[in-house]
Amino acid sequence: MRIKLIYLSFLLTLFLGSCQKPDPSGPWFGNGIHNGWADQNSVVIWTRLTKNPEMNYGGKPFTPLTMKDRIRLDSLAIRDSIHSAQIPEGLELTDMEGACPGMEGEVRLSYYPAGLESNMLSTGWSRVDADKNYTYQWKIDGLSQGTEYELIVESRNIDEDNIFTSTSGRFKTAPDSGVKEDVRFCIVTCHDYIRRDDSLGGHRIYLAMEEINPDFFIHTGDVEYYDKENPWAMTEELMRFKWDRLFALPFQRRFYARHTCYFMKDDHDALRDDCHPGDSYGTVSFERGLEIFDREQFPSHKKRYKTIRWGKDLQFWIMEGRNYRSNNHIPDGPEKTIWGREQKEWLFRTLTESKATFRIVVSPTPIIGPDRKNKNDNYSNAGFKTEGNEIREFVNGQKNVFLVNGDRHWQYVSHPEGTSLWEFSTGAGADIHAGGWSQEDVRPEHRFLRVKGGFLLAEIKQENGKTFLRFTHCDVDGNPVHQEEFVN
Repeated sequence: MRIKLIYLSFLLTLFLGSCQKPDPSGPWFGNGIHNGWADQNSVVIWTRLTKNPEMNYGGKPFTPLTMKDRIRLDSLAIRDSIHSAQIPEGLELTDMEGACPGMEGEVRLSYYPAGLESNMLSTGWSRVDADKNYTYQWKIDGLSQGTEYELIVESRNIDEDNIFTSTSGRFKTAPDSGVKEDVRFCIVTCHDYIRRDDSLGGHRIYLAMEEINPDFFIHTGDVEYYDKENPWAMTEELMRFKWDRLFALPFQRRFYARHTCYFMKDDHDALRDDCHPGDSYGTVSFERGLEIFDREQFPSHKKRYKTIRWGKDLQFWIMEGRNYRSNNHIPDGPEKTIWGREQKEWLFRTLTESKATFRIVVSPTPIIGPDRKNKNDNYSNAGFKTEGNEIREFVNGQKNVFLVNGDRHWQYVSHPEGTSLWEFSTGAGADIHAGGWSQEDVRPEHRFLRVKGGFLLAEIKQENGKTFLRFTHCDVDGNPVHQEEFVN
């Protein structure tokens, strides 16, 4: 019932907004606000200023490309050729379906513990960075642990002193390691604009997760796909277009603004499928693709990995799978890596030092699998077998350590016989996005296999003097389809 009420509220807001003529002066918050990297005392807040309050729902479609054209344009790497092949003659990128162009302006952030508006703190006014797609970020320190904060972000035109519009949100900081309490969080992967399952709202998983109201949320990457049609994003402008369009989807925009979030990346939102150092996609290099994700489109963090202790019973690790990897195609061996030596040593050390009851390592890609034989991009593939074996051997020697991965477009639980290894694959964010594995291909290590969309819910529960960890695979509407439970 609550999902229906949220959806009806969204439709009413969209209808009323479409009946109003927006002030053309702007600026607006068409992409809302995001938060990231929250711990006990800090968080990063992201926003972007836009010319319009909503995306261009009535925009024109892109011109389809044949595979031959895609290969040719990728090889030519000429911006104007890439654009003219996909944007019909006489139109601009702002005329296309979903366009949400940016705008110059200034922003100010105010925040306070929920219910204590008298304790509000505000930043000064700052100009958004036109070279970073009209975005701005704040790093907030000195926060209180285990506290929900309310946010207000205001905008004003650079030629005027008055506030034009504002948007609001909230997030929660992590509780201290001595706090024993129930925790629930959701983990997702793999969705994009063209494969959304609600044409107006976005992806239904966000409505389902909003009803769950998790303490925090992790997106393991492939948030968007540069290397899929409408448009094939072989230039920086087209990459930004895709982010602007996706972040303007109302379900995503509402959820990201109202929940503590951790955003990871994978290949399709770094550059292209199975990308690695030395790659390019049209006019964009691998290194530039990393910068766009890490420093512009998402809350930034100097190192793209971090561990967060969430109370007494939970610690989780956010792993980075693109920035430090070797070329996929070099021969396997001790020096070939995905995580890089520094990140891997950090993981082994901090896992060993952790006193949390349950420990969860979240990876953009599989560590156990199984995966398809034709893939060569992750630890469950032969191309990274040496380092994969090292990681699996280490984790197998730890107590109450669990692996969660994105990347694969099917849900599974793997538990190889004779080991303490457990891996939970979240599955794609929409049924239309699921695939890549046969439902009949159940391997010995599979405890569960479902080639459908959805998300993973994890919960720490205190019951009868014991602490439980429950993983529940859910469908796109939040209905449970499988559960595994562990007790300490």
